[in-house]
Amino acid sequence: MQDLKIALLQFDQVWENRHANWQKIEVILKTLQSSDVLILPEMFDTGFSMSTSLAEEWGNDNPSVRFLHKIAAQYQIAIYTSCMVTHEGAYYNRGIFIEPNGTARIYDKRKAFGLGGEDKHYTTGNTETIVNYLGWNLNFQICYDLRFPELIRNRIINETAAYDVLIYVANWPEKRVEHWKSLLKARAIENQCYVIGANRIGVDANNLEYSGDSLVYDALGKEISAANSSEGIVYSNLNFSELESIRNNLPFLKDR
Repeated sequence: MQDLKIALLQFDQVWENRHANWQKIEVILKTLQSSDVLILPEMFDTGFSMSTSLAEEWGNDNPSVRFLHKIAAQYQIAIYTSCMVTHEGAYYNRGIFIEPNGTARIYDKRKAFGLGGEDKHYTTGNTETIVNYLGWNLNFQICYDLRFPELIRNRIINETAAYDVLIYVANWPEKRVEHWKSLLKARAIENQCYVIGANRIGVDANNLEYSGDSLVYDALGKEISAANSSEGIVYSNLNFSELESIRNNLPFLKDR
């Protein structure tokens, strides 16, 4: 199976300003190298906002969805991120995975961040989303989900692991960045998978600072890519043969 080429784009999100964030992303993407999957931080076009009045109706006419479709087609790259949407009278922090051909899948964040009031504004999802893309099984998550390992317990289904890559998009504050790093590493080790964490940088309207620290870990918990605190793209190649070798030599998943 081919390597999966990942591009993590971290940037200083402009608070509640979709057009400014779209412009930032478009400028940064002018330097994009050939990649299979592009990952943007949580609520990529507004920041982690509780202003649900900004939420657009879910569907192909949603401006955030249209923007992501445009980028996916333009660069022939799959994209995963999240944004606020309204759907059937409720608000969601909705993960969106869009393939270059326009196919889209969603994941609604399952754990609302009570400390930040997210539980008072957004409805949580109740199902996981695993998508097979280029032969890789991708499991999509959002920020606070990271603290709850029971949500993503990997397992063997028909002699094959349920997923190969666990992807978190986040607005994770710098003051808890050691938690971010430690939990991402733990999720990789316990689930014998690649783990990707895409975070933002800068300061939001709540005066929370973000240091970026977007990361990729392999199935042994080894860091294979890491971003600093600047805007830009970090690349990583995920190798399936290496993942398979780890699982064969340490067949822990079968004991669950």
